[in-house]
Amino acid sequence: MQTQAKVVNALTDRSDCLIVTAFGNSQWSPAAASLEAKAGQVATLCKREGFKGKAGETLLFTTPEGTQAKRVLILGLGSAEPTPSSFQNAWSKALDALKNTPVKSLTLDLDGVNVADRDAGWIGRQIAFQLGLGQYRFTRCKSRKPDASPFAPTKLTLGVGKPDVSAARTGLTEGTALANGTNLTRELGDLPGNICTPSYLASEARKLAKGQQKLSAKILDEKQMKELGMGSLLSVSAGSDQPAKLIVMEYKGAAKNKAPVALVGKGITFDTGGISLKPGAGMDEMKYDMCGAASVFGCMRTLLELQPKINVVAVVAASENMPNGNATKPGDIVTSMSGQTIEILNTDAEGRLVLCDALTYVERFKPRAVVDVATLTGACVIALGSHATGLYSNRDELADALLSAGEECGDRAWRMPLWDEYQKQLDSNFADMANIGGREAGSVTAACFLSRFTNKYPWAHLDIAGTAWRSGAAKGATGRPVPLLMHYLLKQSA
Repeated sequence: MQTQAKVVNALTDRSDCLIVTAFGNSQWSPAAASLEAKAGQVATLCKREGFKGKAGETLLFTTPEGTQAKRVLILGLGSAEPTPSSFQNAWSKALDALKNTPVKSLTLDLDGVNVADRDAGWIGRQIAFQLGLGQYRFTRCKSRKPDASPFAPTKLTLGVGKPDVSAARTGLTEGTALANGTNLTRELGDLPGNICTPSYLASEARKLAKGQQKLSAKILDEKQMKELGMGSLLSVSAGSDQPAKLIVMEYKGAAKNKAPVALVGKGITFDTGGISLKPGAGMDEMKYDMCGAASVFGCMRTLLELQPKINVVAVVAASENMPNGNATKPGDIVTSMSGQTIEILNTDAEGRLVLCDALTYVERFKPRAVVDVATLTGACVIALGSHATGLYSNRDELADALLSAGEECGDRAWRMPLWDEYQKQLDSNFADMANIGGREAGSVTAACFLSRFTNKYPWAHLDIAGTAWRSGAAKGATGRPVPLLMHYLLKQSA
């Protein structure tokens, strides 16, 4: 999609749809006021339709007067300085209002609009990001492709005041790249487990890096992992005919001596629970147990488009968790790459078993920070629902940076405790630790388990079990937390 930011004249705009704004109580933006002054129909039609400019209200003119645009949509913002969440919701309503309208070129005139505590760059990023997300459709596995949506903009123009043009352009570029990366995450998440296997993820990494100067991909097979002592990770793949893969991608956008940020993704491409078999109802959604890995892929795609000056290492621990005759059994003890031994009391707590070896592996890159991303625990869903990602960290500075990034971009997280008092729940009579800590504070003890492998660097853990996908009629991957992670990474590159 082509994007541009410039000063827009609502009276001469020739787009398929021009969007202007209203602020409630019959207060118009400069663009809407100019249309009213030219043709005198805006106020009359709004009064007739009961449109008052409340946040999220929309009114579509299919035969507008006073402009050369084919259509005009008036979007209510409620205020000339809406809150960030109010603005995001209003823009979403505008896109909903146009979803059945044939639009190829779209102009949004926001001159005179300010979002509280946000700049024009943020506005441009949100506009392009939400528009890009709306274009995603999963059609790969359908024999009959659904009819294309008539609303398929190929050109977006954002109208702002002259001082804001440069920042808005940057925001549009970032938002478009972020949408592309997030949609890749959604695509990988929505693929079924018989297609999206560990080997498939490995091939996708190679494809992403092909021909790229700043991105490389390396794949470790099970023989190499065994030589490294990754007994914990390999205990998960033992029950599957699909071999595990450790996928390593390196984005080099800064000088070689700049320590990288490391992203570690849980890539369980299907999770039956292993010998500790899950209930059958809803098990189809366990194809989403690799959404942590998918979000890492989405970040690497976005980095390639934006080319920021930062070094990022991505490590994906990819495996299936299946219950064949070779599968790990409850009570088995394995040795991790770190040398620590683990008593596996529940084979359905497998995500932490693949992650702990990946977290040990990233030590070799001497990272300045490590963030792991995982659909780790149902307990996090109970604690936080589907609105916030659970965040744990061994460094306040890193936690604060991630929380701030989430607040700014609208992909929020909530910090959870990582206190020593919880560690004793992982005590084992037979090994250095158990892989579960009982019913109490299940998300916390899972993070405590991971923390035992992160003493050599600043580390944060994002539990996205509640935010990575939706169930029900709208079932599908959300692409979270790509926005949070990318906002954090771009801040680190500044």
